[in-house]
Amino acid sequence: MENRETEKGTLEFKINGEKYEWHQEYITGAEIRKLGNIPADDEILLAIKKPWEDEPVPDDKQVNLARPEIEHFYSKNRNFKVALIVNGRSKAWNEKTITFEQLIILAFGSYDGNPNKVYTVTYDRGPHENPEGSMVKGEKVFVKEKMIFNATATDKS
Repeated sequence: MENRETEKGTLEFKINGEKYEWHQEYITGAEIRKLGNIPADDEILLAIKKPWEDEPVPDDKQVNLARPEIEHFYSKNRNFKVALIVNGRSKAWNEKTITFEQLIILAFGSYDGNPNKVYTVTYDRGPHENPEGSMVKGEKVFVKEKMIFNATATDKS
């Protein structure tokens, strides 16, 4: 699609929390990267309201800025690495989210699907999306550096 002028003149959006104005309906990932001074090896994402996942914006992708709400773009290092504290031990993790099952494997080395085995997981010091709480099977949470997880395993008898 061709970029075209909007009837309203300028459209607002944010890059890493900073407000910008654009005089066209569409903007590409490359233009966002240049405006926001984002390094070439960082990934650009468009923040999407939950329960949907944030949308990657490669350099050649066009994003429509004329939608009802202000678009929020953010960048992150593609080589994402954090240290999670799981049951008091530091564990390396390289994804921005972790599932209940993945956490159990980090904590205990494996996940036992036996219905007589019950796992509980609580967490603290998480990112703004999920600062603290508990997890159940099938759930996932966003992670950040030094986020604390406590996992227990008990047998029903």
